[in-house]
Amino acid sequence: MKLRATLIGFTAILMWSFLALFTAASGRMPPFQLSAVCFAIGSIPGLVVLTLNPARLALLKQPAKVWITGIAGLFGYHFLYFTALRNAPAVEAGLVAYLWPLLIVVGSALLPGERLRWYHVAGALAGLCGTFLIVGRNGVEFDGAYAIGYGAAFLCAFTWSGYSLLTRRFDAVSTDVVTGFCLATSMLSLFCHLGLETTVWPATVLEWVAVAGLGLFPVGAAFYAWDYGVKNGDIQILGAASYAAPLLSTLILVLFGFAELGWRIAFACLLVTGGAVLAAQDMFRRKIQQPVAAE
Repeated sequence: MKLRATLIGFTAILMWSFLALFTAASGRMPPFQLSAVCFAIGSIPGLVVLTLNPARLALLKQPAKVWITGIAGLFGYHFLYFTALRNAPAVEAGLVAYLWPLLIVVGSALLPGERLRWYHVAGALAGLCGTFLIVGRNGVEFDGAYAIGYGAAFLCAFTWSGYSLLTRRFDAVSTDVVTGFCLATSMLSLFCHLGLETTVWPATVLEWVAVAGLGLFPVGAAFYAWDYGVKNGDIQILGAASYAAPLLSTLILVLFGFAELGWRIAFACLLVTGGAVLAAQDMFRRKIQQPVAAE
C-alpha cells in the first residue's frame, strides 16, 4: 500500500516536469489568468467523479482547518511564486522557491511515526545541488534590491512544504477535497487577475492545447496524485525525489528544442538521481525483505 501510494506521488513529480514546456507553449496569458483557467480545468476530473458518484459529495464536508490548509497551500504557493518572479530575477527566485523538497524531508521528522535519517537529508541536499546547477546555469547573484522577491520565494518554499506536511496529518481526508481546493484557487486567481492584470487569450490552437495540458496535468491531476502520495506514501522519499522535477523539466525542454544539453545537465542528472536513490533506501530495503518475510 505504501509503495503504491509513493509511486502515485511520483507521477505528480513527472507531471510537474512538463510545467515549463506547457507554459512556454501557452502564449502570453498573464500568470493569474493562466492560474485561474488551469485550476478550473484541473477541477474537471474531480467534478466528473463527483457527478458519476454523487455519494462522494459527502466527503467534501470537512473541518475548516482542512479547507484553509488546502486553499492556502495551492493558492498561497502560486500567489507567492508569481510575486517572487515579478520582484526578483527568475533564476534566483526559482532556486530559493525550490527549497521546499528539502524542507519536506527535514520537516517530516516532526510527523508521527516518521524518523529522519542521514541519508534522507543527504539525498535531499544532493538534489538541491543538482537543482542549483540547472536553475543557476547562467550564474546566480543575490541582490538586496530584490529583497521582496526573495522573501516571497522563501515563503513560497515554506508554504508548499507546510501544505505537504500538514496534508499528511489529514490522512483520513479523502482526496476528493482537492477538487474544492482547485475551484477555490481558480476563483481567487480570477479575482487577482481582474484586479492586477490585462486579459490576454491564447492566439493559436497550439497555445490552447498547451493551456489545456497545463490544466489537466501539472496544474490538475498532479495535485490529486500528490495529495494521495503524501497521505499514504513515504513522504521523505517523495520530498527528496521532488528534485527530479526541474531536471526532468530541463531534459524535456532539451528534447523539444527549447534548451541545449551540456555538462551541467549531465552532472545534475547524476546528483538528482543519486540523491533520490540514496533517500529511497528504506523503500528498496522493504521490497527486498518482503519475499524473505513471506517465506
